[in-house]
Amino acid sequence: MPMGPVRTEVMWQAVLDAVALAGGDAAAIDILDLGGGTGSDAVRLALSGHRLTVVDPSPDALASLHRRSVEEGVGGAVDGIQGDTSDLAEHVDSASVDLVLCHGVLEYVDDPSQALAAIAKVLRPGGHVSVVVASRHAAVFARALAGDFVNAVSLFTTTASDWDTRTDGPRRFILAEVQELLSTHGFTVLDTSALRVFADLVPSVIVDTEPGARAQLYALEQLVKKSPEFAALSTGLQSIARLDWVAEHTDRGGNDAAL
Repeated sequence: MPMGPVRTEVMWQAVLDAVALAGGDAAAIDILDLGGGTGSDAVRLALSGHRLTVVDPSPDALASLHRRSVEEGVGGAVDGIQGDTSDLAEHVDSASVDLVLCHGVLEYVDDPSQALAAIAKVLRPGGHVSVVVASRHAAVFARALAGDFVNAVSLFTTTASDWDTRTDGPRRFILAEVQELLSTHGFTVLDTSALRVFADLVPSVIVDTEPGARAQLYALEQLVKKSPEFAALSTGLQSIARLDWVAEHTDRGGNDAAL
């Protein structure tokens, strides 16, 4: 099969890495794809034998997901639900999922902490979540290169917790913020990766015209993705974590329940 755009291939490998850590290489697992849209990832995973639930707020995207899954012969393994993290508990049973893919979601939700709490609730004990977010450092770098120094400073000094998506646009993160969110909600981070370190910077004319350039660029991305030095340059940051305990909130302030 011909290789697709490097950016797409990098993101698909991030999905495969999460599935592998969740045990999906050895057996079929139940996967929840938040914001999975038209199901480009979900259908491919279903073709590998996994059971998929896609939660997305767009009815049009879900209609496309249904058509695609039926055309590929996996309609019975892919369930599309209209919703988001704010009403996840209404659509997905507690402790029913082995892996949650939360890729490109926390940038847009009103409350990332609430989203992680909802994810923890639907995961089985020892289940996994893969979180991919847009990097704030990379955004600062891009704004500075474009000569937009005022917004570069604003991006650098606005933390994820202070972010207002209505005025600041999609939220941007540094890795430490994601790891703190995960830890707060009972997750142990097992693996981190820098995604699209070079793929969004290299001119497409080079990748599309130079023989072998696409495969070479992809190989370079895979080579450096585990190097923390490159995380600040990467457009995306991936954290794969295991649910080890759940924070149970009560009227008196809550307590932590070990799994």
